[in-house]
Order: sequence, then C-alpha cells, then structure tokens
Amino acid sequence: MSEKIFLAGAAGAIGTALVPLLIDAGYTVYGSTRRAERARGLEARGVVPVVVDVFDAQALRAALMRIAPTTVIHQLTDLPPDLDPKLMADAVHRNARVRTEGTRNLVAAALAAGSRRLLAQSIAWAYAPGPLPHLEEHPLDLEAESTRRVSVDGVAALERSVLGAKGIEGTVLRYGQFYGPGTSTAGPKGPCPVHVEAAAWAAVLALRHARGGIFNIAEDNPEVSSEKAKRELGWHASMRLHQRLGAAS
Repeated sequence: MSEKIFLAGAAGAIGTALVPLLIDAGYTVYGSTRRAERARGLEARGVVPVVVDVFDAQALRAALMRIAPTTVIHQLTDLPPDLDPKLMADAVHRNARVRTEGTRNLVAAALAAGSRRLLAQSIAWAYAPGPLPHLEEHPLDLEAESTRRVSVDGVAALERSVLGAKGIEGTVLRYGQFYGPGTSTAGPKGPCPVHVEAAAWAAVLALRHARGGIFNIAEDNPEVSSEKAKRELGWHASMRLHQRLGAAS
C-alpha cells in the first residue's frame, strides 16, 4: 500500500502543480477543497477529494483520523484572483486567519490522526531589515506596521504551530513570489520570485530529504538565499513538472 498524503489546498496554484509530482512519486493523495464543485476535478487528476473547511476543526479532525495520512502538506491560502489590489486589503486578513487558526486546526488534526510529518507553506519576504541575503535563521519583521504586520504575524503564527508541534516533524517552506501557471503573473515578479512548479518540487524533495526546519525557496537574488535548500534538499529553481523524481533528486 502506498503512503498516504493529505494535501490541504489541492486545488490551488501550488496544489495543482504538486499533485502530479506526488502521484508520480507513488503517493496516494487525499486533496482538500472547501468547495464541493471542485471535487470532481480533483478526482479526474487522480486525487481522492476531501471536501472540508480548515476552519471547521471538528470536521477536519474527523477527516484526517479517517484517512490516517503519514504526511500532511499545508498549501492553503485565501487570496483574490490575480492578487487584485482592490481586494487585497480584506484578503490580507483572511489569509492571516488561514495561517493562524487554519494552521492550528490542521496541526491538531494531524496529531490526532497520528501523522508523522507536516510540511507548510510560508513566505520568504517577511524578514526584518538586516544584512542580505536573508538566511533562514534571520528574524522575521515582527515590528512591521499596517497590513505587513498582519501578514508577518500570520506567518509567525503558522511557523510556531508547525515547528512547535510535539510528536510530529515540522518543515516550513518559505516561498518567494510565485509566477507561472495558475498564478497572477506569467513571468518573474518581485524581489525573490520562484516558478510555481519549482516551488512544488521543493515540497516533494522536502518529503524525501528534510528532517524538519525552515527552507527558503526562491530563485537566486540579492534579498534571500536558498543555498540551504540546494544543499540539503537537492532543489534548484529551474525544476519543472516534466522532470522525474529520480533525475531531480
């Protein structure tokens, strides 16, 4: 029997890229969505669909206990299409809730289900001002103001929940700004971009090689260093879906 993975956010940009990589690697993927109309599309891609809202702690716990996944992957966000600036002010608060309350519920459900590993999506542009490039041990910008403070507080809460959970191996992937299929932009954008397919590969390689901790996942840039991911995971920013696991790792 293949190893079972619960992928929270299977219908999102990262989830869409990640599903075929996980299936090709031999995992059985249970993918969550809160919208029932997306279940058939997930099933068509080889995913066992699970319709559940991360904010419904009881239903989430029951679902994970039924599935009993070895690994839980957290790729949930709540952002508007194309990151519409007119909608981002409200979205920042919704996304922070996903990272705080949603992550807390997901960690509790994973522990109840006996899962051994938890991988979670974070961001690579939440560091406090300081020497560049930023390394994983550098502090987050907890003194930020306005909406940036909301985002950073959400990131910090997510990382505390994942890395501080007792009895489960927690790994945090601090992704750069996504571009590529299913994202808001076709080409690199922002100070530390990363192609969505390369970001998905980072999750697969973390499953194989990480023993917990934090990894920056971004293309080479002056702001953020991803040397740890290259060294310990065998990741590189040119990775795309057409590559095979053996060749990639």
